[in-house]
Amino acid sequence: MANKLYITDTILRDGHQSKAATRMPLSDMLPACEALDNIGFWSLEVWGGATFDACLRYLNEDPWERLRKLRKALPKTKLQMLFRGQNILGYKHYADDVVEAFCRKAIENGIDIIRIFDALNDTRNLEAAIKYTKKYGGWCEPALSYTISPVHSEEYFVKLAKELVEMGADSICIKDMANLLLPYDAYSLVKKMKAELGDIPIHLHTHNTTGTGDMTNLMAAQAGNGTAQPATESLVATLKGTERDTGLDLNALAEVAKHFRKVQERMMQEGIYTTKSMMVDTNTLIYQVPGGMLSNLVKQLKDAGAEDKYYDVLAEIPQVRKDFGYPPLVTPTSQIVGTQAVFNVLMGRYKTFPNNSKDLLRGAYGKVPGEVNEEVRKMAIGDEKVITCRPADLIEPELEKYKKELGEQAHQEEDVLSYALLPQVAKKFFDVRDGLVKPEPEGSSSTSATAS
Repeated sequence: MANKLYITDTILRDGHQSKAATRMPLSDMLPACEALDNIGFWSLEVWGGATFDACLRYLNEDPWERLRKLRKALPKTKLQMLFRGQNILGYKHYADDVVEAFCRKAIENGIDIIRIFDALNDTRNLEAAIKYTKKYGGWCEPALSYTISPVHSEEYFVKLAKELVEMGADSICIKDMANLLLPYDAYSLVKKMKAELGDIPIHLHTHNTTGTGDMTNLMAAQAGNGTAQPATESLVATLKGTERDTGLDLNALAEVAKHFRKVQERMMQEGIYTTKSMMVDTNTLIYQVPGGMLSNLVKQLKDAGAEDKYYDVLAEIPQVRKDFGYPPLVTPTSQIVGTQAVFNVLMGRYKTFPNNSKDLLRGAYGKVPGEVNEEVRKMAIGDEKVITCRPADLIEPELEKYKKELGEQAHQEEDVLSYALLPQVAKKFFDVRDGLVKPEPEGSSSTSATAS
């Protein structure tokens, strides 16, 4: 890819997910698509993450139809999605036949690049998604879920990247979901990865939660990688005229920004944006909460009438994370650790364990990077045996079961996949779509779609 810096713009997926809890409808996206398509991005991230859930749960949109319409509206640009490995776009592990079908249909409906991550960096949970992305002709970009802890070092991430290249990666993403990768650390890590990985493109996806995102992008670019998430315009302007010039037109970018400023203003008036999730906070380096998790944490506490406990919960998160074996905080582990921290603050430390916490502690999500606090694990699962194999090996093929359950309400194969991932949410959507029930007003559901 020579010296030119290639940019993935994320406004149509992670941009609004991290600031507005995924509530941007397709109608706000389509008017900007022609301008976005003409800018010359390497790719546009438009799908996956929590947007799939939010389309069905909150926006009364079919996420597959959203993808098809975006594909039609963006004919020149590669489209990218975020895929949670064996979790796909749900919150638990699914059988390999579901992973295969989802990869196939995502690519058929218009996705070119699938960025695949696992919340625990357990590569066994990436095997199926990598295999089927390659099988159906997609560009495979496995991601390192970046975090900092006593067990996460540069050597850890370089070794992980080499393993992913051996598994078939076309490019590698450093996924810094909470903006924990500081500028000089980014330079050092990318330099070491470039030295070990050769010509494999390295893509940095960071945020600006701690206020260092632009500097991190710049230092990583100088070390030889690509970029994402903090304002595109800032990096384009900074690198103009250098050997890493992106070649993108600031005037064209300004026109797109003008459209989305109006969208942001409307969402602020509707109360979708929260001031807490928009603030830069260097304390994120301590509690490590990704941006998309913050807005939903606020909502979770608001629903419980405990907004005043916000900072208490943030302070509790590092303790839970340590006890749970230092998982990176990204979906679904961000929700698991965050919810456990809420329970600890509101009900007493480890007085109650949600089922997802029990699953994480018994190995149902894979191997955690560090050592689990065995006393906490015993409190959660008693004498249950801990899973040590690839968790998906314990799941029988299940696609046919979902087809039978949904029956005639499946208008397309994609409906079966929506139902497989989010049975209750998808069924409500289908009932509304088919005229069996009236749509519920926004905010009636008690469950939130969250980070990444």
